[in-house]
Amino acid sequence: MPRALNCDRSFEELEHDRWPTPPADATCLVATAHASRRRPIGKPSVEDMRLLIGQDIGLRYVLPLAPKVLRDDPMAAGDMHEGDLLDRYPRTWPRASHDRLGIDRHTT
Repeated sequence: MPRALNCDRSFEELEHDRWPTPPADATCLVATAHASRRRPIGKPSVEDMRLLIGQDIGLRYVLPLAPKVLRDDPMAAGDMHEGDLLDRYPRTWPRASHDRLGIDRHTT
């Protein structure tokens, strides 16, 4: 049986991969991605999920969180547009599933 996920831990802690502090001249995207990885995964914002999914960051942890948000509000919006999480999620799920299972997506 899988261990329960500690939602008080950050993506960095769960992945055992701490990124260095971004440089002062980092883009907004880079700075936000770094900040999102440092927050606890228990209640990520829609924008955190949209950004992390879109950048393929922490997919193992963030993808399973998105369906509940989308069931409650299919048009949940981050900072881009209404429904932007729904726009990202189905594009990423098949690729992440293939990668996690070790399936060559070019043969499926």
